[in-house]
Amino acid sequence: MAGYSELVRDHFEHPRNAGVLEGADGEGERSNPVCGDRMRVMIRVADGRIAAVRWQTRGCPAAIATSSFASELVTGWTLEAVRGLTREAIAEAMGGLPRDKVHCSVLAADALKAAIADYEAKLAKR
Repeated sequence: MAGYSELVRDHFEHPRNAGVLEGADGEGERSNPVCGDRMRVMIRVADGRIAAVRWQTRGCPAAIATSSFASELVTGWTLEAVRGLTREAIAEAMGGLPRDKVHCSVLAADALKAAIADYEAKLAKR
């Protein structure tokens, strides 16, 4: 795992919040057709904030690490704050990613935003 920060290596070797979130309020999935990475994110929302995040990712070490890191990062954030999360912010907060792995942070940010959109679409139907 040369070229990865200690934080990236830690989240790959000891992923947090992996698995299924039963009764999730929203779910989002994103994939990269070029490399084959696939990320599914499930969220629980309470009082307009992310109360819990779980994820399932199939992909490279950077994809797994960014899933784990992002799940910890946004817990407690408002939905609006998560909507503003960028791939650059994730990569920078992790101590950087190799140029050919930045797309993993894109998947994490986009999957979280998709989960929020799913949650809001479900609310609108009620």
